[in-house]
Amino acid sequence: MEEAGTARDAVVIPVGFESGAYSCVRSLSRRGVYTIVASEHSDTPAAASRFCDEFVSIPSPYEDVLAYRDALVGLAARDDVATILPLRAQDAYVFARYAEVFEPYVSLVTPSSDLLETVFDRVKLVAAAADAGVPAPETRLLSDVDAWDRDLIIKSRYNLLTDEACSGFSPRDVATAKHVTHVAPNEAVNVEAVEAEMQHTPIVQEYIPSSYEYLFGALYDDGEPVTTFQHRQVRGDSYTGGGGVYREAIRDPDLERVGRALLDQLEYDGLACIEYMKHAETGEYVLTEINPRVWQSLATAVRAGADFPAGYWEVATEAPVRSDFQYEVGVGTHLLYGELEYLKSIVRDESPFVDRPSFPGTAWEIAASCVENPSFDMLRADDPRPFISGLVHVITK
Repeated sequence: MEEAGTARDAVVIPVGFESGAYSCVRSLSRRGVYTIVASEHSDTPAAASRFCDEFVSIPSPYEDVLAYRDALVGLAARDDVATILPLRAQDAYVFARYAEVFEPYVSLVTPSSDLLETVFDRVKLVAAAADAGVPAPETRLLSDVDAWDRDLIIKSRYNLLTDEACSGFSPRDVATAKHVTHVAPNEAVNVEAVEAEMQHTPIVQEYIPSSYEYLFGALYDDGEPVTTFQHRQVRGDSYTGGGGVYREAIRDPDLERVGRALLDQLEYDGLACIEYMKHAETGEYVLTEINPRVWQSLATAVRAGADFPAGYWEVATEAPVRSDFQYEVGVGTHLLYGELEYLKSIVRDESPFVDRPSFPGTAWEIAASCVENPSFDMLRADDPRPFISGLVHVITK
């Protein structure tokens, strides 16, 4: 591989096994940007790509987020590095909380600490949605719930658990609590046990009946939209929900309206992945959450024409935003490992609200959609190693 030049022509892409990393590496490399994949995992698929120019081993943010921060600062201090892409919640967190240590070296397009406090705290986010006129589920702290007489869900209050949210954490500790519990009417809930397991007081929200989940992706620069994108999630990590593993690009003015209204209200800056449910009875798009980072299903947006990695690079480096962000409706992509997880969820997961689909019928549906639309997040004929690397990881983990 060629050595990086002295010009600031390099991007750092910190990643665990997030699938969106491959789209970032491929997109930016094809535009002449020197790509540096940084990970605690030597077998991360993005590092196996022929579009990856350099791999750097760094500490895991889950083991010591301050050591992770210091490693990213060390990379940022390189003469050739212009910016760092946020692929994990920890990235947005360290960029905001420790902005002063990154600012001398790189330009970052990312939420401030004050903005991130609202984005990460789902209680505050729901309040911001109300101010913006955006529908959101009725939300209360678990400790404030006195009746369990309707369909409800329990989920983490915070996008990322830190020492600011959890009394037992030190500044070196971060964690995520991604599990969502569906609670049927009058089902017994052990509040103390749930709080102990989740390490904080989570939230309880009304269950929103919906056939599909939707994503509104956006890149904002100082409160102004650079580009936006929408997709409909056909299948997620589980039949009960989760990140999209097969999605199709759509364009709906109502989804555009509520997506922009919330980000405008927040005076947003950076990448945003907003998840919505379309209420089966009212037809309203109801807010689920915001993730201030690259999202799992980024490949669908890039394949359709909304090249967010290129846009992020152009905004961060103050280059003229020349990317054509007009995307094609109907484009869909599969995360094949995720499709396997969806099948496994039919056997493993349970929900009192969502009917368990047929395993044979679903397997046939997945196979048919892969034949009809053979477009995949990482399986590419001109760059097969990332998919093989990911497959080996899935089989051996």
